[in-house]
Amino acid sequence: MRIAAKPTEQEIIEGPQAVSFQIANGTARQRCVLQTELPTKALAQKFLLANWPVIEKMARDALAAGNLEDGEIKLVMAA
Repeated sequence: MRIAAKPTEQEIIEGPQAVSFQIANGTARQRCVLQTELPTKALAQKFLLANWPVIEKMARDALAAGNLEDGEIKLVMAA
C-alpha cells in the first residue's frame, strides 16, 4: 500500500483539481470534465478510475439529455 504524496505548494495554491476524459459518442468522442474537491491531479485521476462505472453513466446520461456547456460535459464531485 502506498501513502499518497502531500500536495505541493503549487497544488495548494491552485486548489481543487479537475480531470478530463472522453466517452464514445457514435463514431465521435465527447469531451468530459470532472471537477473534484481533491488537492492533486493524481488523487483526482485515482478517484475517476475508482468510480468509473458511475461517472461514465452520469456522463452518458448528461449526453443523452443534451447537457453540454461549451461543447463539453461538466460533472462535479459532491462532498
